[in-house]
Amino acid sequence: VCVVSKIDAGETNTKYAQGGIAAVMYSPDTFEKHIKDTLEAGRGLSDEKVVRFTIAEAPDRIQELIQWGINFDKNKDGQYNLGREGGHSEKRVLHHKDQTGNEIQKTLLKQARKHPNIDILEHYFTIDVITQHHLGKEVTRQTSDITCYGVYALDKKNNTIVKILSKITMMATGGSGHVYSVTTNPLIATGDGIAMVYRAKGKIKNMEFMQFHPTALYHHGSNPAFLITEALRGYGGVLKTKDGKEFMQKYDPKGSLAPRDVVSRAIDSEMKIRGDKFVYLDCRHLVDKGLTKMFPNIYKQCLSVGVDITKDMIPVAPAAHYMCGGIEVDGHGCSTLNHLYASGECACTSLHGANRLASNSLLEALVFSHRAAQNAINKVGHIEINREVPDWDDKGLILNEETVLVSYAYEELRNIMTNYVGIVRSNIRLKRALDRLEIIYKETEDLYNKSIITERICELRNLINVAYLIIKMAMDRKENIGLHYSIDYQ
Repeated sequence: VCVVSKIDAGETNTKYAQGGIAAVMYSPDTFEKHIKDTLEAGRGLSDEKVVRFTIAEAPDRIQELIQWGINFDKNKDGQYNLGREGGHSEKRVLHHKDQTGNEIQKTLLKQARKHPNIDILEHYFTIDVITQHHLGKEVTRQTSDITCYGVYALDKKNNTIVKILSKITMMATGGSGHVYSVTTNPLIATGDGIAMVYRAKGKIKNMEFMQFHPTALYHHGSNPAFLITEALRGYGGVLKTKDGKEFMQKYDPKGSLAPRDVVSRAIDSEMKIRGDKFVYLDCRHLVDKGLTKMFPNIYKQCLSVGVDITKDMIPVAPAAHYMCGGIEVDGHGCSTLNHLYASGECACTSLHGANRLASNSLLEALVFSHRAAQNAINKVGHIEINREVPDWDDKGLILNEETVLVSYAYEELRNIMTNYVGIVRSNIRLKRALDRLEIIYKETEDLYNKSIITERICELRNLINVAYLIIKMAMDRKENIGLHYSIDYQ
């Protein structure tokens, strides 16, 4: 097994997942309750079969993590200390303080580094999936039998492009948050896997459903934005306007614990009505309930920008957070390209539907990665490495000095998406976004085709592909559902 990482292997979306993993552990919780909550959040677009097996298999995957050495928080009686987040009818979220993802990331990476049959290539940027196209054969979106033979990757340290041939390829490239101006995602989240599979003519699905997290710490100029986990509202935090008044009851009877799409639109509405750039999350009443012990990282991060959560309300605003769509896969993580799998945020498994239920994302990655591994084990002995794949051809290309053009295009792209394709959309906004994107696309492709490959221009190309898919699928969605909301369909 070869793991290719465009930066240090420990820098992933998983690392920044604060809240935890949703799984049914104890009575009175049941699989049926978790299934119902997931289907309700998905607004009828989740595949019930996928929801059922994901939730039923969750306890086994949790036990596997525990065996690997993951330490989930426990109560004094020795039971797991389960949290409750927006959209959940019971306490079912396992966590490790407010750094659950980091705990999982560190532990699994440590195990992987010790494994004799796993090579980890760090600082290798994957450029494209290798298919029949690279063998001189015509491939279109109507081609029904496209096969992945591996990838071309840029060795960033040596500035050379290598081909990595494989029997099985798994995309696990995380999110696409940096297509927007403000996101909770780390800098690496540039939609690379989705864009590569799209260019290889694989099917992409549900890209209109970008989840904006309602509560990112508002601090002018900060990007990525620091995430204020939903678990803090589950713990009792209350959303208020700048004058200290609660407002969520106007939008949903669940108040501050309403599903994310409802909360994000409510905050967006309040900010527009009042002309404010943020609202507040009030946690001051939770000091005696162990606030700083439960959320030490949030306490520390807020202090670093002059906010003491034991005395001050936390300024928060929505930020691009999680892509519910992505590479279309079946129940075993198989994409529409032969021998190519996808898991995690870059995949669309049909679990989340139109809106992801809080803390179902790490669960999805666990269940589908396990299923993909089992499926691949049964196939790998029957697949031959394709030795006919040519080396990357960069003859005649020059090192382009106009790197500033890439930076300009990057900023323009993110402004377009933020202003026209955000939490609230309209037909005219989407049309303007597409028209402006077309210009950036043509300019960037022209630059790419004449220049020696750099990571920055590849990321820009990927983000343009992702932006196009979000806009086109939003234009095709003629209804308001889940995370897609247009003023034309009120």
